[in-house]
Amino acid sequence: GAPAEDGGLSDEDAPPPASPLPAPRGLEGRTLTLKLKTDSFDLRTRDCSRGWARADAEALYRRAEALLDKLHGLPTSKTRSIDAPPAGDGKADPVESGEDSESGSSEGDSDSSSEEDDDSSDGDEEEDKAEAERLARLEAARRARKERMERALKARSLEDLRSPICCIMGHVDTGKTKLLDKIRRTNVQAGEAGGITQQIGASFFPVDTLRKQTEGMQRHSPLDITVPGLLIIDTPGHESFSNLRSRGSSLCDIAILVIDIMHGLEPQTIESLHMLRSKKTPFVVALNKVDRLYDWQAEPWRPFREALAAQGDHVRSEFEDRAAKAKLALAEQGLNAELYWKNDDFREFVSIVPTSAITGEGIPDLIQLLVRLTQKYMASRLQWCSEPQATVLEVKVVEGLGHTVDVILANGDLRQGDTIVLCGFNGPIVTRIRALLTPKPLKEMRIKADYVHHQVIRGAQGIKIAADNLEKVVAGGALLVHRDGSKDEVEVLKEEVMADLAKLAKAVSDLSDGEGVYAMASTLGSLEALLEFLKTSKIPVHAINIGPVHRSDVMRASTQIDHGKPEYALILAFDVPVVKEAQHFADEVGVRIFTANIIYHLFDRFTEFMAEVKARKQEEARFIAAFPVVAHIIPTFIFNRGGPGDPFVAGMDVKEGVLRRGTPLCTINPAPGGSGDGPVVVELGRVASIEKDKKPVDEARKGQSVAVKVDIPTNVTFGRHFTADSVLYSRLTRESINALKEHFKDDLTKEEWHLVIKLKKMFGII
Repeated sequence: GAPAEDGGLSDEDAPPPASPLPAPRGLEGRTLTLKLKTDSFDLRTRDCSRGWARADAEALYRRAEALLDKLHGLPTSKTRSIDAPPAGDGKADPVESGEDSESGSSEGDSDSSSEEDDDSSDGDEEEDKAEAERLARLEAARRARKERMERALKARSLEDLRSPICCIMGHVDTGKTKLLDKIRRTNVQAGEAGGITQQIGASFFPVDTLRKQTEGMQRHSPLDITVPGLLIIDTPGHESFSNLRSRGSSLCDIAILVIDIMHGLEPQTIESLHMLRSKKTPFVVALNKVDRLYDWQAEPWRPFREALAAQGDHVRSEFEDRAAKAKLALAEQGLNAELYWKNDDFREFVSIVPTSAITGEGIPDLIQLLVRLTQKYMASRLQWCSEPQATVLEVKVVEGLGHTVDVILANGDLRQGDTIVLCGFNGPIVTRIRALLTPKPLKEMRIKADYVHHQVIRGAQGIKIAADNLEKVVAGGALLVHRDGSKDEVEVLKEEVMADLAKLAKAVSDLSDGEGVYAMASTLGSLEALLEFLKTSKIPVHAINIGPVHRSDVMRASTQIDHGKPEYALILAFDVPVVKEAQHFADEVGVRIFTANIIYHLFDRFTEFMAEVKARKQEEARFIAAFPVVAHIIPTFIFNRGGPGDPFVAGMDVKEGVLRRGTPLCTINPAPGGSGDGPVVVELGRVASIEKDKKPVDEARKGQSVAVKVDIPTNVTFGRHFTADSVLYSRLTRESINALKEHFKDDLTKEEWHLVIKLKKMFGII
């Protein structure tokens, strides 16, 4: 029911007054008042007692609560009270339908009641006024923040550029980190487990380094570098790309997609491609591992065109062949690509730069191309702005500093002592920057080296921030800076910083109605990517969380067993560890935990598990479900007529539907002796086996001819109960149709479902 115009509940929401329950002793004739409040809605019922018992008021409360949830989809902060003035003569008059009847209370009671109502209404008015003032102040703070942002954007200049932010993406083992190592001339890779990137790293390349690295290119294509440097994020797969986002758009300016020249496009490369295109992020392709070409003559740090010219004809021929295959693979994904020196239109064609992370060949070409493209096509985007724009990449504990956050400051500046607002698991976190730290130039933030302390840092830069209360910060969330001085702006920033988490929670509620898997990821961005992936894969999700898998997560996932959906009692954990206690508890209660560092591996494991569950359920339902079939006996191929204890074996033509092993068959005979009782259904037993071309098969579909063995009952004989001219049908029942719908819905074609309806009518199934 909709709320009444006066703010109370409409009549149809109230419990029926015709036959009230007897009021509990001491409550006769009292007025029951009900209050419900949410952050943006106040619903109360007035004068809802007349002869109603407390139980009725409780029922009304629950209905109103459900109504609020429907109207707003907001978490309700509920208060309820049952106000009861002193009882009168102890009798409650029933309410007559359609009329207002007087309460059984005395005049004194009425006066007392009205006084309380007046006090209540005064209190409500004061609350409403205070709330209106608070909302007005917040709106003013939002306007002031918006105006400040607009002023900062107008003050930008093409003379003052920030460093471009670049992501490296690609499949496992294509050489992403090795490529970065070569540019930095460091060796992070050796310290990584299995040579695979385990954490997010950020490296800043100052302008002097960029000039030095591209010296060899100046002979062919001179370039004046005007950007202050280049910030490169090394990603585990492509996770941080999804974290580097600000209100839906990516903070990443340009990306390098690494492709192994020997293997071409691989699954994760394609996933990275889709992600780049969905965010409309420009990128270049690094065709890595050219030194693996047979008989390649290496010379460190040589520009690629010089290196290629120095190779033999057979090496050049192999390179051109493999480059053409890479271009074809990209074309299959809908991308035009060309070797960068042959590319006349950088807007229409993706540039391919051949590189070697081992010898450094082609790396000068790659760096110069990144700088050239960002300076030429993104100058307006790279203008430095005074308003900070930052994203949290990771939360870590550092000895001597406590909990710290690794942050990418995309624009603006951060100062020691700034008040920052971050997204937290239990709500927004407001804290003050204690220390601003950066790794030494050309080092990664994740390498344990001495950090440089700063008073002020300008973006773009990778920063480690030490502050209080950072342990509950959500990785992947925004970092907002409070410099206005007003408390109201802090409230606005709190709302803004929690918006992403609230949006994800709403996405989950839209995805499922209480059934589904439990999705977990290491950061907000990766959780967003996982949810998007699960949505496109049509996998329902009933709850989400960020961070390691704990016992409480297992307990929450186990609720699906109570709801009768044990197949959904599982946790899909993307790039997060599982606490040992949680794993033991999961084994006890029957919750499965699937972990993977690559999204599509998680999907493969889940689909494999669901296929097992489906196969198990189908096996259990095999003797209940009956597939629809109409078959004719081939008179010339009756091998065994059957008899007491003997099966009936004959050739059959499948005219409609599908004949499966285990299907119960029957035939319909006219009523005996011309009686008016109607046709008689003769059950012939189940199909024991099917053979086609002397090989056993599980099923035969429409148009196929097969040999069939039927285990007929002892009281049925061929020639008496059925003949070679009898039409055979599968014996459907209501139970078998339900089993078909539940377990074999996708196994039947549309035509076969029409046959189910036809047989259902024939057998008179309701």
